[in-house]
Amino acid sequence: MLPSTDHHVPHSDRTPGSYGLLYVTEEQTAALVDESLALDAARHAFAATVNAAALPSLVVHGSDPRNRFTLKPSASATHAGVKIGTFWPDNPARGLPRHHSTLLLFDQSIGRIAAVLEVGTANAYRTAAADALAVDLLARTDAETLAVFGTGHQAAYEVRAVSRVRPISKVLVVGRDKDRATELAVRLSADGHDARSVSAEEACARADVIVTATTAQTDTPPLFEAQWIRPGTHISAMGADAPGKRELPPELLATARLFCDVPEQARRMGESQHASEDAVLIPLGDVLTDRVSGRDVDEDITVFDSSGVGLQDLCLGLALLKKMDVSL
Repeated sequence: MLPSTDHHVPHSDRTPGSYGLLYVTEEQTAALVDESLALDAARHAFAATVNAAALPSLVVHGSDPRNRFTLKPSASATHAGVKIGTFWPDNPARGLPRHHSTLLLFDQSIGRIAAVLEVGTANAYRTAAADALAVDLLARTDAETLAVFGTGHQAAYEVRAVSRVRPISKVLVVGRDKDRATELAVRLSADGHDARSVSAEEACARADVIVTATTAQTDTPPLFEAQWIRPGTHISAMGADAPGKRELPPELLATARLFCDVPEQARRMGESQHASEDAVLIPLGDVLTDRVSGRDVDEDITVFDSSGVGLQDLCLGLALLKKMDVSL
């Protein structure tokens, strides 16, 4: 068993040969994280992507090929780490979520792991924070109707995060399983949202902001038709984070303004793997730091391709430790 936080040796107190390992449990990080902390960490991370080299993520699988995990390394001028995000589809039968994440932070003075943070719940906030940041930078300021495609664990986090940056008055839920879509709409309504289950076509016809949070693959049809999207719509594509995944119709990528976390990674494993070679991908960090414009006119259709950036995991982990009054 890993040592508890009580056995951590702060960096400043270490002497040559001494070593302390900080272990922060899932219960601790879940109690610490909230939308505000996650969004602030996302802002720091995406600003850092402007100058930091993007370290490539790796998608692999366990002994059972259906069990997948992703390694997302990251490094800043002062810290480095790697997040391991797992997807074990049979976990619900064991009473466990399909998704989990563990963040490892290095002690850069000796090259050993200084901290292990279980961040399953925190990762859901982290993913939704990237969506909220993109909506804040790219969606029309008067956007008030949100459509969410997907009825899994992540969907409610996306709704809450987006509702913090835009005056969302209606939430439209779309799912291939109508019963699950209805159940999610009921849960969102209980949380105070005006939510209902609708068809994909109706959602696209009414939405100002669309969030896709699914596990859709290229061997299934896109979630909606390109011609259903109204001028002025913003779309955050959150689900395509591995080769072979796809949520959006490729025709949409040819006409919308495309934004992403890291262009090289987005082309390799994000929604943009299905874009044409000459498609222009604009890093969201460039918009955040005013290097380029986001939405130029109200009629623009904007797409944010979120393949997941390791710097966001690093910044979130450091923010959680700061809230614990712990430094590495």
